Amino acid sequence: MPAVTSGFESGGGREVLIDLARAAAGANGSYANFALTRVDDHVVRLSVMTEPFYWHRHPDSDETFLVVEGVVLLETAHDTVELRPGQLYTVPAGLAHVTSPITARSVNITVEKSGMSTERLDALVRPETSG
Repeated sequence: MPAVTSGFESGGGREVLIDLARAAAGANGSYANFALTRVDDHVVRLSVMTEPFYWHRHPDSDETFLVVEGVVLLETAHDTVELRPGQLYTVPAGLAHVTSPITARSVNITVEKSGMSTERLDALVRPETSG
């Protein structure tokens, strides 16, 4: 069975079966990110990482992360969160963030607007908090 199987199409949509394990197994290199399917005006992507991504932001779209395998460190301009399998986190549009696998590899689902833009940023230094 292929990783993505299209089924019956009707009207403006289609039925899709996706085997996440098979799709992730086909990923090569230190970072792979590819579209699995579309839902209305959003794209559902699979990200497989063995190394950190770079600091960036999406000025025109929220980005939601759902961890499938491994542990991901997600840092924003305001917070640092460890995401484990089954945990979901949404980064609001415009907020700088970076993801790094804590384990040898992480597999994540991301959901974002189709055609959204990505702005690469220099490494971000968060302000010290008092307390």
